[in-house]
Amino acid sequence: MLVLAAAIGVALLVMFWRPEAGLAALAALAVIAIAGVFAYVRRPFATQPLAASAAARAGVSALPFALIVERAADPMIIAAGGDRADLNARRFLFANAAARELLRIQRPEGPLTTAIRAPEVLAAVDEALFEHVVGHALYQAGGVQDRVWRVRAEPLDSDGDIRLAVVSLRDETEFRRSERTRADFLANASHELRTPLASLTGFIETLRGHARDDEAARDRFLTIMQVQAERMRRLIDDLLSLSRIELGEHIAPAGQVDLTVAAIDVLDALGPLAQERGVTFESKLPPPGEAEAPGDRDQILQVIQNLAENALKYTPAGGSVSVSLEMGLDAASCVAPRSAGTVHLSLLTPDHAPDRRYAALRVQDQGSGIARANLPRLTERFFRVEGQKSGEHAGTGLGLAIVKHIVNRHRGGVTVESAEGMGATFTFYIPMTRRDDAEAGAA
Repeated sequence: MLVLAAAIGVALLVMFWRPEAGLAALAALAVIAIAGVFAYVRRPFATQPLAASAAARAGVSALPFALIVERAADPMIIAAGGDRADLNARRFLFANAAARELLRIQRPEGPLTTAIRAPEVLAAVDEALFEHVVGHALYQAGGVQDRVWRVRAEPLDSDGDIRLAVVSLRDETEFRRSERTRADFLANASHELRTPLASLTGFIETLRGHARDDEAARDRFLTIMQVQAERMRRLIDDLLSLSRIELGEHIAPAGQVDLTVAAIDVLDALGPLAQERGVTFESKLPPPGEAEAPGDRDQILQVIQNLAENALKYTPAGGSVSVSLEMGLDAASCVAPRSAGTVHLSLLTPDHAPDRRYAALRVQDQGSGIARANLPRLTERFFRVEGQKSGEHAGTGLGLAIVKHIVNRHRGGVTVESAEGMGATFTFYIPMTRRDDAEAGAA
């Protein structure tokens, strides 16, 4: 601007002394000024060298579209590359808020490999940068949520030796899980329903044949058929419940749940069953209102009920089931062993934040315990230890799988502690509401 003012002054002086020369000078000056304004307006959009990318980004950040991209729901990255043979030359110049959260980016720019290490994604970016075609890839993010992203790398028009591409990621987790859930449901249902269906078919054929007039046999067969039909109903209900949970497992719950009230409601509902079995509940819970956590109340009730029902099944008459709730724990305290001589195993471990506080609910039975070899498989679908496949302990084998997926949706963890002859303790822990974190830390 100072140079332009000086040039105008010189042109005016020339025009004063020699008008015919001054007009020519002013005309030339006008051309220079227009070119300068064009260059100034175009400057924020011009391709900058990698070393000057921060300055270029500072010029763009004030434009309205930059704010839109920053707040877009889908992760977006601006990638740049110079020499294809040099892997370190591939850099990211910009990442919006969604991309920074997903990829845990903590710097404004840097090598692309520090943000995304997946070879298939880097290959798609190379296609956009160096072959000038749109690259596609699938990216499976790390962590326990098992999210799947569709990556699209599109080349941008650029000048000079530096090539640019915009990399966008679209969440396809729900679509992929929906496909897998349908396939799993058909496979599991066809496998698990085969036995009760065969049993029902056999009894029906018998009742239509030689047992038609045998009242004692008919009553006995009808009783067995009712048990098998009830088993099929429970199995289908659990399969549908598990399928619904898995579909939304990657979406954190938005509501709030009072864990104390939830535990009290479950124990009250199971009270008649416990009385029938001659088992008592011993609870150690904080007052209502002190243990709130982000969560889906119905699902948390299902977790507590599944664990409490399992404890009732294996606790002999005259025994007790202990239910306790602790607040303000760090991750290490949640998974720490509680009893000597037992085997402790984590069935689900969340992605911990360093300052996160958890609420842990423990359910302890006085049963015969679980063999060490069976502990790692407890949350597998349809896995039942010896004694669960028939008789009074018969179950669908989906209860703990449902517990695991619900707790995973709540960004929590599950542990088991047991030994043969010493009962079993199941613990699930989920993050507390931030307000409770602050109160627990102050206490």
